[in-house]
Amino acid sequence: MEAAASCRPTVLVTNDDGIDAPGLQYLVQHLVAVDRYRVLVCAPDVDNSGVSHSITWIRAVCAKKVEISGASAYAVSGTPADCASLGISGKLFSGFVPDLVVSGINIGNNCGYHVVYSGTIAGAREAFLNGVPSIAISYDWVGGKSSLQDLKLAAKVCLPMINAVLTELKNKTYPKGSFLNVDVPTDVTNHKGFKITKQGKYMKRIGWKQTNSSSPGLESYQTANIDRSTVVDAEMDVDSAPLQDQILFKRVISPLHYEEKEDEGTDYRSLKNGNITITPLGALSVSEIDDVSYFKDWLGHLVDFPTSPSLL
Repeated sequence: MEAAASCRPTVLVTNDDGIDAPGLQYLVQHLVAVDRYRVLVCAPDVDNSGVSHSITWIRAVCAKKVEISGASAYAVSGTPADCASLGISGKLFSGFVPDLVVSGINIGNNCGYHVVYSGTIAGAREAFLNGVPSIAISYDWVGGKSSLQDLKLAAKVCLPMINAVLTELKNKTYPKGSFLNVDVPTDVTNHKGFKITKQGKYMKRIGWKQTNSSSPGLESYQTANIDRSTVVDAEMDVDSAPLQDQILFKRVISPLHYEEKEDEGTDYRSLKNGNITITPLGALSVSEIDDVSYFKDWLGHLVDFPTSPSLL
């Protein structure tokens, strides 16, 4: 039995919604239930939505052992990138280095420009930067339509893809130049299958409004319109009065979003058409080809604008 277990591929699960988030819990439950993987969990101890690829440098992070049936799990006082980095380091799990990192399942899609803000994407990207194959998974939650059952089903429908990646890794045929960003459609029961897509330019507009409360909100930048009471149990901090001469502002989501006319091959358009989108991503965003040509031409004209002391 021990020999068989040691031959199992090791999957590390992380996220940005926090270790108690239902998306992570359902994903781990499904991975454990198929009885084919050694499952490790290293995730933030609190919600870290929208922190992008920030890391902890000045202070130490605390890793606390937590109970998740069938998995070895730690809650970490750090960011998603911290968790992925620590989880693949071999320092936390008695020398085990995962074959694959899966970050998610995030509540809210991560299409278009939102990959810049997303802690979910950062967890997968951090693993990729360190040579460990990775997948970020998000579910396109829509308030008033989505339920926890949809989130659970989103975890289930992604299992064949996870297994396919692990098979390619075992056969040493998996490409090393990218990691995968996966988005599952709102109506996951009637999804139209997996589709390889490219990153588009979709983005929710994020603004500001003045507030009298310094208490943290329960919603993230992606899920501001979600009834969070149906997702997680949490307590609001007691409102604290603002200090004199202190003006408080909070982030708000605009009902409008930015989305240029894009072809059917982009992540957001394909997701809204009902596909489970798989978007290969690199470490950095790639500039538009037309812009590269423009700047090459622009560089040649710099000699027309010599620097003189009068301009400094």
